Amino acid sequence: MELHQRIVSAPVDFGAIRSEFGLASAYPAEAASEARDASDAFAGDRIDRTDIEFVTIDPPGAMDLDQAVYLERTGTGFTVHYAIADVGAVIAPDGALAREAGARGQTFYLPDGTVPLHPPVLSEGAASLLPDQTRPAALWTIELDENAEPHTFSVVRATIRSRARLDYASVQADADAGRLHPSIAALPEFGTQRIEAGLERGAIGLRLPSQSVIRDDATDGHWQLVVEPRTAADDWNEQVSLLTGMCAARIMLNGSVPDGERIGLLRTMPPPPDSAIQSLRRTAAALGITWPADKPVGRMLAELDPNSPAALVLMSEATGLLRGAAYTVLNGADTTPEVVQHSAIGAPYAHVTAPLRRLADRFATEICLARCAGTDVPQWVRDGLTPTADSMKRSDSVAGKVERACIDLTESTLLAPRTGAEFDAVVVREANGNRPAEIFVADPPVLGPCAGSPPEGSAVRVRLVAADPVTRKINFAFPA
Repeated sequence: MELHQRIVSAPVDFGAIRSEFGLASAYPAEAASEARDASDAFAGDRIDRTDIEFVTIDPPGAMDLDQAVYLERTGTGFTVHYAIADVGAVIAPDGALAREAGARGQTFYLPDGTVPLHPPVLSEGAASLLPDQTRPAALWTIELDENAEPHTFSVVRATIRSRARLDYASVQADADAGRLHPSIAALPEFGTQRIEAGLERGAIGLRLPSQSVIRDDATDGHWQLVVEPRTAADDWNEQVSLLTGMCAARIMLNGSVPDGERIGLLRTMPPPPDSAIQSLRRTAAALGITWPADKPVGRMLAELDPNSPAALVLMSEATGLLRGAAYTVLNGADTTPEVVQHSAIGAPYAHVTAPLRRLADRFATEICLARCAGTDVPQWVRDGLTPTADSMKRSDSVAGKVERACIDLTESTLLAPRTGAEFDAVVVREANGNRPAEIFVADPPVLGPCAGSPPEGSAVRVRLVAADPVTRKINFAFPA
């Protein structure tokens, strides 16, 4: 029985989280000045591709637009034109702006605003691929066969002009209505084939509920928790970036003229150990999920109904398969690192599609541009690879903690007035030793610890025993 009035939103102050993690939005004066005065260092050396009718697909309201796409169906397959903001052309490698970006590592996203990698005058202005603006870009051209497998790919410096700014929900609505923008009319077919290709490679995708904190437009200063629906359009668009990153990794691993060295910055993840796969098989059997011995884990997970309690439990357990992600530097030595694959993708992979928001992409893109042009990789790129990998590792850790802290603060603030109330929940993990059970409450969408011994995968009634916004902790109990 609900014992308290339901609270759907509450005032939340995220300033303390910014202070806790040392997130300073203001840029040093010299770096800010460089951003305001930034100009294209390769203005006279670009090919003009403003004839291509690019579009961008981003969350509503986004201004830091890294990517613009034009996708066409050909008689033999597909051609992808993917324009990426050319950040390397507008940042001096030895300047104050480059040093500050190196210290930040990436853009940090909080519900009430961002702490940007680059000053907004650059990331949301002069370098952003905003519609109806001519912009410098690193332009990828990828030719694919009938099965959407790439056979030719390259990247060059170009000027481009986006025609429209789209968002995922509108793209999905247009796809459902059969009225997709001509520039992405082939996206559903392309995306579907690329997803299938990923499953064939052994890719592993998890469709767990994605909690988000959003502003309550009906109440000033209030915030609410939601589960963001993931559309097919999200998945199709993701395949364009994944494809480009795989092509980039192949360029790095192949080496090229003039030196033939392997220079690169890969995003890697080791394959899951057999023990983790066997543990997941035991969980699947206990939940009554059929998993044939010859079916790869990624395909089995893809075939589950993501809305079923059993699927929620199994996908939560499957997060244990995706561990050990790293940034791996290829430094030109004769030896190849032990791990060059990204096991969740099922192929070597490199970040190259979000340079406005992620430091690694600027360095990786410069390597690919040099290799495709047949020129030396710039020395500043070579010298910066290890520091960049270190910066990414550190900032990834901080970004994950910041995201979790914002959700925990919102959860505990929303639930504090409802201490003692009962909720319907699904048990995601059963208790194990000193580790309490973990449950998912759908309304409001909350993941939290639960005392007692509720059976894994079951639908249960639980009681909220504590919610403290100061410690950002919540606790439930079973039985209610």
